[in-house]
Amino acid sequence: MQNKIRTILMGTPEFAESIFRKFYDSLKDQFEIITVVTAPDKPIGRKQVLSPSPVKKWATEAKLMVLQPDKIRKPEWVAKIKNLNPDLIILTAFGQIIPQEILDIPKYKALNIHPSLLPKYRGASPIQSVILNGEKETGVCLMIMDAEMDHGQIISNLQFSISNKPTYTELSKQLSDLGAKLLIKVLPDYIDGKIKPQEQDHSQATLCKLIRKEDGKIDWNKSTEKIDCQIRAFQEWPESYTDFNGKVLKILEANIESPSNSLGSPMDNPSNNPSMEGTQGEIKGIGNTFLTDQGNLAVQTGNGILILKTLQLEGKNSMSAKDFLNGHKKIVRTTLK
Repeated sequence: MQNKIRTILMGTPEFAESIFRKFYDSLKDQFEIITVVTAPDKPIGRKQVLSPSPVKKWATEAKLMVLQPDKIRKPEWVAKIKNLNPDLIILTAFGQIIPQEILDIPKYKALNIHPSLLPKYRGASPIQSVILNGEKETGVCLMIMDAEMDHGQIISNLQFSISNKPTYTELSKQLSDLGAKLLIKVLPDYIDGKIKPQEQDHSQATLCKLIRKEDGKIDWNKSTEKIDCQIRAFQEWPESYTDFNGKVLKILEANIESPSNSLGSPMDNPSNNPSMEGTQGEIKGIGNTFLTDQGNLAVQTGNGILILKTLQLEGKNSMSAKDFLNGHKKIVRTTLK
């Protein structure tokens, strides 16, 4: 690599910020960051304070130029990118579709760091989808972007074994670290032509959907395992919630009940067997709350018991289930919907 590669970085959340920071610290002598493109500032919190993205915060600290297009496909933004004349674009978690006019600009293409083992989990929610589906393995890919979503040639990937039950925040951090490691390791060789990108096996492709607010609503008819996966996957957004006396109750943390633990008395646990069917084929007690013999607040699901650990009632701060019980005793022996 003779001269510095003129590079544009595109990304928005902490996942991207961590990758870009490590990349810049490791390879800034080889790659000149000519601008950083990120989302516009947006209102955050109850007071709706206008706040920059994590990527903008880092870029500002590093004294890098920042662009914040509302829609990067607009002609004026395409023209700005063309005028910068980048040799390379590196993108991850940007949040907008990049038009072909921009993809065609850089000599070394536009590259995406995608947090899944493509062609599995193409789309907007690969990390959440891996958790939702209880996958035991995932990873990151460095790929060349083309006109279709997450469809381009693979430059390289790194695999990662999921050995515990991570939350979205935990798995995102692990994959961000892995993405930075992959980028730093592979990019110089790619630029020097030492790596031949490989086509994906498109017959094996799977898609993950754009997550919406309503996806966070808990269906207590689902299995305990599925609900536990949902709570962990939607930890940051949209969060998992249920209805308690006409108010939204967020379930921020929960545990699967061990079969060895007592389920409480028949009065507390109306079905006495959470998987027993009634005479009309209905599962008794779905969504019912009770206290276990250990004093834990529990809910009957479609096939077992979920222990509630951290809750947040609409308009209130989050708190432990124990503290919530102290102020809301009526939550015991009710039905969450």
